[in-house]
Amino acid sequence: MFFEHFPLVFSIMSFIPIIMFVVVGGFIVTVFVKVIGQWNKDNKSPRITVPAEVVAKRDDMSHRHHHSSTTQHGFHSSTSHTYYATFQMENGERMELLVPATEFGLLVEGDRGMLTFQGRRYVSFARTSDNSQWYQEATEQDEPPAWTSGR
Repeated sequence: MFFEHFPLVFSIMSFIPIIMFVVVGGFIVTVFVKVIGQWNKDNKSPRITVPAEVVAKRDDMSHRHHHSSTTQHGFHSSTSHTYYATFQMENGERMELLVPATEFGLLVEGDRGMLTFQGRRYVSFARTSDNSQWYQEATEQDEPPAWTSGR
């Protein structure tokens, strides 16, 4: 009795690779369409320049190990960094943008300047020459901090 169902099991098992291929292929196509769609949307968006302040920075590091027959230990590792900066516009809206590594190190939290972006794409940030006025405004307070009053 048990052996009578083997042909059915084998016929179902033969469809599993096909189903997996369709699922993985569909996932790859979906991701590709989303990336191309965002790229196209960014290209069609106007370049906008607004006064903004750098309010946060972060980097995302990913570390990967790859099997390799060309290295002594049989594997190769690689590390990649992705850099992000969060900008706050005058109206209070915040926007986190992917920033090139060459500019990430030049941005400092608290810097104010003119942010240029296109859709969700970072274009540039030009720091204003007079950040000292904003520094004075930020540090002026009606009351000194609690830690200075000896409480």
